[in-house]
Amino acid sequence: MMFTKMGVPNETMSLYTSLLYLPWVIKPFWSPFVDIIKTKRWWIILMEIIMSVSFIALTLSIPHPDAATIASKGTSVSIFTMAIIMFYITAFASATHDIAADGYYMIALPEDRQTFFVGIRSTFYRLSSVFGQGVLVVIAGMLETKYGDIPNSWRITLLVSSIIFLLITLYHIFAMPKPSEDINRGEGATPKQILSEFGRAFATFFQKKNIVTALLFLLLYRFGEALMLKLVGPFFLDPVENGGLGLSTTSVGIINGTVGVIALLVGGIVGGICASKWGLKKCLWPMALALTLPCFVYVYMSAAQPSNLFVINACVAVEQFGYGFGFQAYMLYMMYFSAGEFKTSHYAICTGFMALSMMIPGMFAGYLWRMLGGYNGFFWLVMVCCLVTVLVTFLVKVDPEYGKKNDAKND
Repeated sequence: MMFTKMGVPNETMSLYTSLLYLPWVIKPFWSPFVDIIKTKRWWIILMEIIMSVSFIALTLSIPHPDAATIASKGTSVSIFTMAIIMFYITAFASATHDIAADGYYMIALPEDRQTFFVGIRSTFYRLSSVFGQGVLVVIAGMLETKYGDIPNSWRITLLVSSIIFLLITLYHIFAMPKPSEDINRGEGATPKQILSEFGRAFATFFQKKNIVTALLFLLLYRFGEALMLKLVGPFFLDPVENGGLGLSTTSVGIINGTVGVIALLVGGIVGGICASKWGLKKCLWPMALALTLPCFVYVYMSAAQPSNLFVINACVAVEQFGYGFGFQAYMLYMMYFSAGEFKTSHYAICTGFMALSMMIPGMFAGYLWRMLGGYNGFFWLVMVCCLVTVLVTFLVKVDPEYGKKNDAKND
């Protein structure tokens, strides 16, 4: 959203923002060290401190292109060099935080409780994106309207983010519990032993049963969504004559931050409850269809270009509910496939493939939009790509009992 408002072309924007997924793609190479050295809680706190500092530095590195350059969509990404470096530092810290947080979550709760809370947990994971695309965009839009200065409106918005990061970090330092299983497994170990443990954790992942099918599912389940996600913001913001909806920055933030949030919350929680009651296997197809079919609302909006905010909000609500519900299958499958001795490291490898599944389609989304002549052709391509989700869902194998709530164990 920031790059679009600063006048960076869609092709360049989609490429560089997608490359920010890279730390999550390669994080499996250092995830065993997070699993072995120190505690999960130690890593979480350290990475939050680094993220807080880097976001403060980010507020000082935002460039200030002139209004004419922004209006012509001719802003060069080279002026964002320092800002992109800060984004990458944040991204590497966040990816490492992700490894530790996933492991922390799995050692703190038994399997049946993990299944119940996965809907809530993944919803808050998604809420972080919605907060960035909703609440922060509203703040930027209000500042832009009041002062007429797009770059400074984003600088202040990022300062707000910095303060939030810092407050959450301080809260976690004092409030995070210390599970008995959260121990320093590498204490007293030699570098050779740590490297050996690393190699064993990595090798055992690719020796798992049905590994090829699992990798296809991890890489392709969200293929259509990964393409669509990069151009939803520009589609809302671009003028009607350019194929967009011509909405203001504030309107886009309100749509994503209110209707989108509510629909996502409901979809995620309903998905978690359904999976807990019937298990992943029975919910897999309904969730896959919920993820894919609602993407059609963007085909409709790009063709009709509605100006009625009620219609736009309804379309966003349908798509976000479907995404919230359908994403549970992906989260549960990663937990299912990661079970075993190195569950933290193996889960990190799964999330690495998840990031790769978002990075590669996103890198080319802007170029495909240009080749297909605009948003309508691009969103039709997204619907065709949703067939890939159907195919990998058909191939994947899941234990029929996995994820079902065990009432006897809970009692």
